[in-house]
Amino acid sequence: MKKYLLTLVITLVSFVAIAQGRPDRGEQVKSLKVAFITKELELTSAEAAKFWPIYNAYEEKQHELRRNRMAGFVKRGESEKMTDKEAAAVLARMEKSEDELYDLRKKFMANLKTAISPIKIVKLRQAEEDFNRDLLRQYRQKKR
Repeated sequence: MKKYLLTLVITLVSFVAIAQGRPDRGEQVKSLKVAFITKELELTSAEAAKFWPIYNAYEEKQHELRRNRMAGFVKRGESEKMTDKEAAAVLARMEKSEDELYDLRKKFMANLKTAISPIKIVKLRQAEEDFNRDLLRQYRQKKR
């Protein structure tokens, strides 16, 4: 019962945020994602209290790493002007960035084990993929 109440509250908060005059689209998607994951994982209120701070910190750090990665790479069309030395430096930054993302994911998984069961961690990965697939499908339908 608590998990359904939590899902209902999160859904209502999402609708209220939407109704308050076009919130940032990123915030809107984030609210929908929170509701979707909470429902799919069937998080209890105790699990949600432990899970969401870990998840949000991971998402924020991952976003920061990806944003920094994109800023450090070569823009399209500039690779033809690069020397081998410059290209090697870009490759080194790419590898470092990938290593940082991998290490972040490993730490995230270790932290999750303290908050939710291994079964729910597996379900999380599936829920993220399902949410992203549904979001992309809705975007494509809206564009038509």
